[in-house]
Amino acid sequence: MATFVYTVRDTAGVVRTGSSEAENEEILARRLREQGFAVTEIKQTKKKKAAAGANSFLQNLQKVKVDELAMFFRQFSTMVEAGVSFVRCLTVLSEQTENARLRRIIHEMLHEVEAGQTLSKCMGKYPRVFDNLMVGLVHAGEIGGVLEETLNRLSVFIENDVALRRKVKSAMTYPTIVLYLAGGIICGLCYFIVPKFIDLFKSMGVKEMPFMTQVLIAISNFLLYKSWLAIMLVFGIKFGFAAINRTKTGKIVIDKITLMLPVVGNLNLKVGVARFARTLGTLLVSGVPILQAMETVAGVVGNQLMADAIMEARARIREGDRIGEPLKKSGLFAPMVVHMISIGEESGALDQMLSKVADFYEDEVNAALDDLSAAIEPVMICLLGGIVLFILLALWMPIIAIIQQLSGGDGGKDDG
Repeated sequence: MATFVYTVRDTAGVVRTGSSEAENEEILARRLREQGFAVTEIKQTKKKKAAAGANSFLQNLQKVKVDELAMFFRQFSTMVEAGVSFVRCLTVLSEQTENARLRRIIHEMLHEVEAGQTLSKCMGKYPRVFDNLMVGLVHAGEIGGVLEETLNRLSVFIENDVALRRKVKSAMTYPTIVLYLAGGIICGLCYFIVPKFIDLFKSMGVKEMPFMTQVLIAISNFLLYKSWLAIMLVFGIKFGFAAINRTKTGKIVIDKITLMLPVVGNLNLKVGVARFARTLGTLLVSGVPILQAMETVAGVVGNQLMADAIMEARARIREGDRIGEPLKKSGLFAPMVVHMISIGEESGALDQMLSKVADFYEDEVNAALDDLSAAIEPVMICLLGGIVLFILLALWMPIIAIIQQLSGGDGGKDDG
């Protein structure tokens, strides 16, 4: 990909200059003419390969967020509906996208579209940015000739998914902050306060410590002299969990344990069912064949147990059976969900039924998150208060015992 500087005249006759990347001068000239400019001059500029390679490497490290993709598809669908050509759409999007990695990808897609490639094939070359769901929907829209509707539907789907993720993240923000605060308090007290009290107890000749004080001293000594072990333990658990989660067996075990948790398990199940229904309904209404749609849903549902149940249902559909029975056998889908899916299959309105199921479960998730946020605040306050109370009692119990001994000794001398 080369970089060119160009001089053009707009419709008002005003001379403009700029630079752009393109495979060759002809492609850039055609792109500029499609934008309504009269090309005056195009020259290729020299660019250091090392600098370009370093810049590309840094851009690849940048993550493309889901909300950035939602904005991309929303703006894309709006311009396509207005009758703007793909080339012009991608040109505008590449100029106004702030994410450097996404901007580079749009640039590359622009050149490929100019060369005659379809949009879905261009997106398929970047699986870490555009997943199978996005590529499948765009491909279905291209085949059905309703790409503008598909892009709009995809943008709505991603926006709803982003809203649901934000809701879950928002509910977990408060307990996360409290846990970090509690950890900071414990570390600060154990590093700076507890050692001074230990020296005070030694200077006063205290030999036997209360159990709570012994526990606090053990924690303090561990953090003071073996903090490296604690850091290694934390990173070991983190990387070990990630390694286990990358294997299918490990993910099944983790998902099983997650679903068995008292409150979080039911919430995760509802999120999974909502995502299953919304994704499958969006794929079907966009014209994606049901077997391909089921395979795509299994890859994005986020729960391996649910994914296995969906793939089992897909295998049964291939043999001519209905989707409801294998979903029911998995035990992950409520009878209401199975019945609505069965009714949708019988009536030929499966996509509409799935949309209603998704609406219902998204409302259930929102209500559960509101209840969880309301319940977790007093629990976390009590937890933080309990930690502080434990530390205070552990520090003051030996002092109280010393004061009582001194008071008892003084009283005995006075009586004599």
